Amino acid sequence: MKTFNFHSEPLQDGWLDAYGHLNEAYYLVPFTNANWALQEHFEIGVPYFDETGCALYTLETHVRYVNEVRKPAHLDVETIILGFDPKRIWCAHMMVVSGNTCATGEMIMLHYNTRESRTAPMPDATQNMLQDAVETTHPDWIGRRISLTGKQ
Repeated sequence: MKTFNFHSEPLQDGWLDAYGHLNEAYYLVPFTNANWALQEHFEIGVPYFDETGCALYTLETHVRYVNEVRKPAHLDVETIILGFDPKRIWCAHMMVVSGNTCATGEMIMLHYNTRESRTAPMPDATQNMLQDAVETTHPDWIGRRISLTGKQ
């Protein structure tokens, strides 16, 4: 499976809940930091925004909590490019601690022109790089939905 190791960081004390676990809200912080690195890798990061006014906005995120995270821990985020079209990127992140997947995040991001207040196609060069990065075999947790009636 094609994965990228875009981001890694230590668990922060301020991210812990009253039980000593990584608080659910802070699982998104390393995933968001990986999104920033993803944008830089595909040449649509902050310098690109400064030049063009275009940015990626997250439209939807699904987070799964697989294993607890306690201090001390180093959070490694592995990223899979699941697909894309000219205006959107579909990706997944896996938070790995000491070789164990502790959380996953699946998201869709939209390429948006902030100067014109509308969506816009990503540059051809970015689309070409994304095409080379797409993983066609997806983990079994991709595309799941929340339900009380069993696996969907």
